[in-house]
Amino acid sequence: MNKRILVSGASIAGLTLAYRLTRHDFQVTVVERAERLRAGGNGVDVRDQATDVVAEMGLLPQIRAAATDVHGMKFVDAADRAVARIDIRDPASLEIMRGDLVALLHGVTDVEYLFGDWITAIRQDGDGVTVDLASGGTRRFDLLVGADGLHSATRRLAFGPEADYLTFKDHYFAFADADSSLGEDRWVTMFNTPGKMTGLYRSGNHTQAKAYFIFRSKPIAFDHRDVGEHKRLVRDAFGGDRSWRIPQLLDAALADPEFYFDALSQVRMPAWSTGRVALTGDAAWCASPASGAGAELALVGAYRLAEELAAAEGDHRIAFARYHSALRGLVAKKQRIGVNVRVMVPRTEGGRRVRDFAARLRSGRN
Repeated sequence: MNKRILVSGASIAGLTLAYRLTRHDFQVTVVERAERLRAGGNGVDVRDQATDVVAEMGLLPQIRAAATDVHGMKFVDAADRAVARIDIRDPASLEIMRGDLVALLHGVTDVEYLFGDWITAIRQDGDGVTVDLASGGTRRFDLLVGADGLHSATRRLAFGPEADYLTFKDHYFAFADADSSLGEDRWVTMFNTPGKMTGLYRSGNHTQAKAYFIFRSKPIAFDHRDVGEHKRLVRDAFGGDRSWRIPQLLDAALADPEFYFDALSQVRMPAWSTGRVALTGDAAWCASPASGAGAELALVGAYRLAEELAAAEGDHRIAFARYHSALRGLVAKKQRIGVNVRVMVPRTEGGRRVRDFAARLRSGRN
């Protein structure tokens, strides 16, 4: 039985997988490039099957207590007047800040952690997987699972170049901390110009507001680890616009050391495993932030992978195949994000007016 498993990535998918594997008596090590748990991030949704996963972990009461309590989305004009609202409250769904969920998952997961380290090489054979670590060490395991996100090093080392699997969805996005005095409490406020969106997120249960930026663009070559370059790209895209609250939000975002930027991209792969190496979460199937399904897929996918490994008594050949078969349909469904992007970032002024009109009709029915 393959008992020793290395998980790369200590976020939602990696921690969920580690927790469930230990419940089945697997020996788990988690390696994470960051020096500590990543506390930042935006709001993520826990719904449907994912609710069952966190309930089984005993975390549902804590997640309810930490829920963001956001009522909906509000679209405004340059004078900050609401032109349309969409109520997004759903009793079957819980939104929680990503960092809060990660902290809760970490709190119930007792495994060996290697923070501040990452995999630099993978060599697998018929009996196991040997990995080289950036710290200079070499470790051997029975199986390796990459849960290391959109820019997964595990995927690159085991499956091939990132460009072979990423599908760019024509937009770039950023989020960062913002002045909590701005915006309406418990609402996501959005302001649009053609092909761009600037937003302000105000949770009911958190004092810290978040600024969001999305812009439509042709592909841009950039280093996903160079935060200085990321800030320059967002400044170039929004710095000349003095409309609404863009200057205030941009200044605050550019001053935030936790500023996050990336392409709106999806990961599409014909298979999520090769030999003794598998992927889960965004590393395997990132649906993009526009899907609103990242946490749901991470929780459900990691749980399913652990259950299949347990049911197959560690036989990765059987478990990985069943895992792929069980998740493929759900992933395909969640990767259909076209409507979400058009709602958030209309391409034209005419498209914005149509969006606002449709939102007013919907509000009238609620």
